[in-house]
Formats: sequence, structure tokens, C-alpha cells
Amino acid sequence: MRSIRPSSTTRRGGGARRGTSPVLTAVALASVLALTATACGAAEDDTAGGESSATAAAGDGKIRIPSDIADRLKEHGIDIDKWRNGDWKNWDRDDWLREANDYVNPIIEDLWDPDRMRDAEQPDPEVDESDISGDQGVTDPTPEPVRAQAVPPSYHDNAPTAGKVFFDSPEGTMVCSATVVQDPANPGKSNMVWTAGHCVHAGKKGGWYRNIVFVPSYNDAGRPSGELEGAAQEEVAPYGVWWGDWAQTSDQWIEQGGATGGDGASHDYAVIHVTPEKGGDGKSLEEKVGSALPVDFEAPAVPDVESVTATGYPAGAPYDGQKLFSCEDRPGRLSLSASDPTMYRIGCSMTAGSSGGGWVAEGSDGKPALVSNTSIGPVTSGWLAGPRLGDEAKGVYEAVSDKFAGR
Repeated sequence: MRSIRPSSTTRRGGGARRGTSPVLTAVALASVLALTATACGAAEDDTAGGESSATAAAGDGKIRIPSDIADRLKEHGIDIDKWRNGDWKNWDRDDWLREANDYVNPIIEDLWDPDRMRDAEQPDPEVDESDISGDQGVTDPTPEPVRAQAVPPSYHDNAPTAGKVFFDSPEGTMVCSATVVQDPANPGKSNMVWTAGHCVHAGKKGGWYRNIVFVPSYNDAGRPSGELEGAAQEEVAPYGVWWGDWAQTSDQWIEQGGATGGDGASHDYAVIHVTPEKGGDGKSLEEKVGSALPVDFEAPAVPDVESVTATGYPAGAPYDGQKLFSCEDRPGRLSLSASDPTMYRIGCSMTAGSSGGGWVAEGSDGKPALVSNTSIGPVTSGWLAGPRLGDEAKGVYEAVSDKFAGR
């Protein structure tokens, strides 16, 4: 089985606990520090104002860092200037933050330039379908392959909530897919993005990934890869680059998630709260892209779902990660073990890089809603599977919404 995971990029799959009370895994607020990659001058204490500051290369202004955030970074051994100048590349076990309250993601302006985004597409090694074991006897026959269809450009016109998540891992730059979702606490002004858990955290053998950003309507015009070399930022990120200032996934993913055998896939989901890299115009992500999907945690069980549409940016051959595709199919059931919730499974040819992409179906109210996300698939790239969203997923979603209520 292939992990449709981050692309340097394919992902993993699932074994998680069931029968426990819903457990939430939070990530502490990433200090939203606008740190330019070319900034000069050391951070210095402003004892009069109780703040630390860093001087930007361009202009004569200073970026003010509240003292409580600066102190918090220091608790994690993070020196702001060293982090900005490449210390984030240190993946020593002791320095790879893992626990629920460890997530930090300081903004490094211009780190994700178009060429760096384009290069984050080499797929990870794949795993064999025989790694899946422990079927509880409810797995449906393997679905017939469905050939992914190219979403017509402009992507903003045809799939305005879709985009790409970029991040750094010990293996290099990686990419997933993601979806803009509604924020119950901030209706019409959501800054929330839904993706896979393995797109923010490495699971049981690792910690939080770094430099996580969301780019809505990536390569909106659908230009081929060769035309993107040297492209301007607005050509690949017409609606901006949005940095994660908070991320949250399930305890099950952190405790059990892995790159092979489907470990953690039944709880492989995450919510990222984002903020614009360069301040923006005061508009939320939802206002910027003009849309956000509701999330349905009571979607019908298989076989009552007539059809789902999975959308993403596949990067493994024969795809190159630069264009948006989708698959539509009636889902079947995939059971990984007797202790894990049954997953949705559809026929689809999408490959690595499509991980985290939203699955949209008719929700319990009869309107389109996000009901799952891509998590795993086989080496042969004939199908995809995603978690059925229940109480644990709802808890993750509501915790992120509540955290930013009124902001």
C-alpha cells in the first residue's frame, strides 16, 4: 500500500483506538513572527517595551515580538535569528518537537518561493497492499479504478476551496493537498484548512513538521510544470501564502500513525488555522477565496453515500504535482483492524501529493460538505481511502474554532 502522504510525497494509513473517549491533540499556537529570510541584525531586547525585535532587511521598520511569545520560543530552545537563518533544519531527535503543546511555526517570509514549491513533489517510497491486515470482515471488494479528471482552470472558479499544503520534514520539502473549511465561531470569515494528520505530524516515530503553509488555488491557470520555472509568486499563489499559526490532529495519529501498513489512517485528519504571510488586506482566507466548505461529522455510512468527489494535486508519476485533479465514485468500506473505525474507499488513479485533499459528498442536510480526506492508497494507484469523520474529528475541528473565536 502506498502512503498518499506528503510529497517529497506519499502517505500512510491507519490503526487507531476505538472505544475510548474522544481525545484531542492540540498544537500550541505557533508564534506568528514575520521573519524575512534575508533579515539582517540580531534580535534585541526592548526592555522599555517588554518586547524583542528583529530588523527586516527591507525598510526601516522593526518586527515586534511579544515578550511572552519570545519567552515561549526560548523554552523550546529556539533562537529567533538562528531559526530564521536555517536552524529549523536541525532535526535531531531531542529538537524535533513532538508533544501536543510543542508546535511552533514562525513565519519566514519568502521561504516558499515558486521554485521551492514546484520542487516539493518527489514521491516517498510506497508500501505493499499486503501490509494491511486485521480486516474486521466488512471490507468491500476492491473498487474498479477511476481515472482522475483534470479540474478545468481557473481552479478558483471551479474548485475555490482547494489548495496545497507545503512543509519541511527531515526528508526535505514536501507537499499535500487541503481544503478551506468553515469556522463555526467566525461565520463567513474562516481561516481554517482541513488536511491529513500526516501532513502536519510524522506520527509515532516523529514530531511536528515545520514551515507549514497553505496556498489556495495553487497554479490557478493550470500551467504545465515547464512554464512555472522562474514564475512570479502571484502566478503560483494568486491568493497568497498562508502560514499555519495553529495546527491540530488526533491523539491516535500522533501515538500510532506510521508510513506503512495503514497505521493511524482511520484517524488521519488535521485542521490548520492560518494567517497571511505578509499581513494581507485584513480579509480572512474564506473572504479571500470566496468560499469555505462545511464539515459533516454525521455523513451516512457506506453504502448509503451515493457518491463522493476527491480532489487533490497528485505528484507521483504520471502526475507532476502542478495541476488539480478529482475522482468521483461511490464509496465502499475498508476495514484495517477490528479496533479501528471503517474507512471510506473509492476507485481513483491519483497518487502521492493528493493526501489531505477533501472528499465532498451530500451531507446530512442534503448540501455539499466535506466528509473525509485522502489518507492512503495502494502501490498500484487504483484506489484511495479516507477516514470517516466522527466524534474525535469533530473535537479537533471545534477546538481549533473555539481557540480563535472572536478573532
